[in-house]
Amino acid sequence: MFGERIKELRLSLGLNQVEFGKQLNVTKQSVSNWENGNIQPSIDMLVKIAKSYQVSTDYLLGLDDRKTLDITGLSSQQVFHLQCIIKDLNK
Repeated sequence: MFGERIKELRLSLGLNQVEFGKQLNVTKQSVSNWENGNIQPSIDMLVKIAKSYQVSTDYLLGLDDRKTLDITGLSSQQVFHLQCIIKDLNK
């Protein structure tokens, strides 16, 4: 599941494996191995990926399907507008 989630995350950001790896200070080979299920990242790297891309570790591990959105610093009105947009997109 982790490999699928990493690939999905990377593609949703429009990044190739080299670009994704550079952002995390790992090689393209590491990203490829994660995506193909050949190896798993360290716990520290799992946390780094989750924090860098604002998803939960549970999401990356396939334990939860919910993605998160960091709304820190937004006003109540801005949060309300985001909630409306999300509601419209889910229709």
